[in-house]
Amino acid sequence: MNRALAPLAARLRTLPPSCGPVRLIAVDGHAGSGKSTFTGRLADALGGAPVVHTDDLATHEELFAWDERFRTQVLEPLSRGGTARYGVYDWVRGEFTEERALAPAPVVLVEGVGTGRRALRPWLACLLWMELASDHSWERGQLRDGPDLAAFWSGWIPAERAHFAADPSRPYADFLVHQGKLGYEVREGPSSTP
Repeated sequence: MNRALAPLAARLRTLPPSCGPVRLIAVDGHAGSGKSTFTGRLADALGGAPVVHTDDLATHEELFAWDERFRTQVLEPLSRGGTARYGVYDWVRGEFTEERALAPAPVVLVEGVGTGRRALRPWLACLLWMELASDHSWERGQLRDGPDLAAFWSGWIPAERAHFAADPSRPYADFLVHQGKLGYEVREGPSSTP
């Protein structure tokens, strides 16, 4: 495990709960910035913390308009100490095809583009931003997804630009995560106090 994640995990465990009994931690950044990989490693450092991927909540028609679904299906049940149940979107079939249950845990991670948005910030104990420029992120994402998703990316890039122009996350990040050849480096973010 990357050494930078153990102290971060320890620090996140000490935060006050933000959503009922849960410390909700968001990992935001541009598409292709490494959010899913980092979040998986952070979940391991936290002893197997559950992860919600916003790719499960977004749809072809609602790339960024999933916050109401997230609020009613995830945030409200967790805030009451109950089990959340949320639909999982199948990007090939274009419909919600299954449901996942998410019991309250001391720390729950949510990762995806826009998880640091204005509507969710009041529920967050901490916001982490993957510090990789949009052009580099999008290039990585397109290489990852291959030519079959080229049409998706041509629509995604302007949609992501519009989302962050209207509702930026990075200025509110508690920590900035830099991925290097030797692992992750976590630095205080713009919203952290000295």
